Amino acid sequence: MREIVLINITGEDRPGLTAAITGVLAQGGVNILDIGQAVIHDTLSFGILVEIPATEQASSVLKDLLFTAYELDQQVRFTPVAESDYQQWVDGQGKPRHIVTLLTRKVTAEQLQRVSAITARYGLNIDHIDRLSGRMPLDTPDERSKGCIEFSVRGEPADTAALRAEFLRVAQELNVDIAFQRDSLFRRNRRLAVFDMDSTLIEAEVIDELAKAAGVGEQVAEITERAMRGELDFRASFKERLALLKGLPEEVLEQIAERLPLTEGAETLFAELKRLGYKTAILSGGFTYFAKRLQALLGIDYVYANELEIVDGRLTGVAIEPIVDAQRKADLLRELAQREGLQLEQTIAVGDGANDLPMLGLAGLGVAFRAKPLVKQSAKQAISTLGLDGILYLLGYRDREGLE
Repeated sequence: MREIVLINITGEDRPGLTAAITGVLAQGGVNILDIGQAVIHDTLSFGILVEIPATEQASSVLKDLLFTAYELDQQVRFTPVAESDYQQWVDGQGKPRHIVTLLTRKVTAEQLQRVSAITARYGLNIDHIDRLSGRMPLDTPDERSKGCIEFSVRGEPADTAALRAEFLRVAQELNVDIAFQRDSLFRRNRRLAVFDMDSTLIEAEVIDELAKAAGVGEQVAEITERAMRGELDFRASFKERLALLKGLPEEVLEQIAERLPLTEGAETLFAELKRLGYKTAILSGGFTYFAKRLQALLGIDYVYANELEIVDGRLTGVAIEPIVDAQRKADLLRELAQREGLQLEQTIAVGDGANDLPMLGLAGLGVAFRAKPLVKQSAKQAISTLGLDGILYLLGYRDREGLE
């Protein structure tokens, strides 16, 4: 009678070990039903689920394997599997799969415990755990450190909204980010990424910087803050703030543009997206004068922002229509996807303000980046602990795969 056996092998990793083990199995005419291998700090964990036929040739295969493992200084364990249990495993292969991504400056046991406990509580079974971030020296400062652990889980949560809410609560408690997304062909086949500019690609709100130069900084900053929180209509607040800039000399734009700081990880993100064949765009309620600078610096394909009206070298306090507001951003995302021959599931949108929510909801992957609480709660995913290059982890990107 045939046997189904799970073989677990552990020990110091070495070249040729897999070939030696499977060579013994080959001599017994064994069929491989499942296989998996991981190496952590030069220690091997190797699992093989096999079907051993009821033949004389195969009768001694486990004994031979035990002897070979001993010669290779490996520990081996055999676990018989009933055919009914194997069939149940086969029947479960059609279950939905999701990816849970933990992003943090330094990974701790508490973070992993909380994430894994939540997945278990909602009926999700962890199939694989992988580290996507690179190896970090022990003395790396927190602000320069990056940690990312990816969980591949199987099943469908009974209440996805409640699961996301619990992940968000734990993320706030532990100062980490936790993303939850369906594992699908589209997750690995996105090709268009669009970005807000102010407080997303740059660590500033340009209109606030212009207001400071015009002597109305506090007044404009207060309106900006309320608009980003979703308390004011963007279009109305935008016109109100812009009117306060009337008469500002055009040369001030150049002075401000020279000192705008790029957000952490922006250059890495755009270099990798370009290498991976993505098209990129700025969809901003800010101003084209500054967006064009970023376009040249980062190699961005498309720019849609607001054009400041300038007469006789001074701002008039109005912008040339059409204004890029929340709805315009969403419309532009849809238009760009059509132009590139893509489905919306193949798009990524990133922003921080309430006026970004429509495009974040429309995109296949919508990321609230260092966003206000309202936006974080409403967006599909949120990143607050790492830089912009943390978005790559949500695509399954590993640091070791990056540019030299």
